[in-house]
Amino acid sequence: MFPGHSRNRLQRWLREGHVSLDSHAAKPKQKIWGGERVEIRPQPGPPETAFRAEPIALDIVYEDDDVLVINKAAGMVVHPGSGNWKGTLLNALLHRSPQLAAIPRAGIVHRLDKNTSGLLVVAKTLRAHTELVRQLQARTVKRDYLALVHGVVKLDGEVSAPVGRDPRHRTRMAVVPTGRPALTRFKVTKRFARVTLLECSLATGRTHQIRVHMQSLGHPLVGDRVYRGKRLNDPRAPQLRRQALHAVRLGFSHPVSGVRKRFSVPLPEDLRSLLDSLE
Repeated sequence: MFPGHSRNRLQRWLREGHVSLDSHAAKPKQKIWGGERVEIRPQPGPPETAFRAEPIALDIVYEDDDVLVINKAAGMVVHPGSGNWKGTLLNALLHRSPQLAAIPRAGIVHRLDKNTSGLLVVAKTLRAHTELVRQLQARTVKRDYLALVHGVVKLDGEVSAPVGRDPRHRTRMAVVPTGRPALTRFKVTKRFARVTLLECSLATGRTHQIRVHMQSLGHPLVGDRVYRGKRLNDPRAPQLRRQALHAVRLGFSHPVSGVRKRFSVPLPEDLRSLLDSLE
């Protein structure tokens, strides 16, 4: 029906809620019986500046000929997208290593949310990119996060619940039966009067997975306005301008040597100050 647009583009617009069926948001597996009205709202593509190199400082934790491990600051978008066409990690990578223009997504194989800080790995060669993607699919990349959540969590546990697009709010994710399988394990690191510091480990890597899973348990992340995380009602505590989530540890097998690599970074200043105020 829409030969002027590619299949991938139409699928993306459908997932993002830009396709309607009889004036209602269409679903990817919805059957069409005949006589319905299908409409699309074409979305603008990335501007020419989206994939330009920009001189943006990066906190490099490790680098060799094949991989780059970065401690991403909160507030930095990983990949250009709607509303964020410049100033991203991808723009910074292209400036630092122009050869990454030949690698899919400039070597980015996994992401962190804009307002999540911490570790991620970037591939510097096609061979490394292919191998790291394989490890992510095989769930052998170890990713641990520290998350400060509302409420007192009494026991360690896990959440195994599918995560997909929220049918009521298309810009958010939610636990939905039609979502993709997602598993988050968590351990209590420290309990405070009204909040708990958790260590969360990802077995899968769905969009906003930890944030959605913790909200589903009734323990949204502190400062997470999208998933109902309130501000701390404590005048002594500095108020976060983002969700209290930090990718503290990262482990993977080196894509060429096969040697297991493990990295860790301390909490950034804003989260450290908040925890110090709670002591």
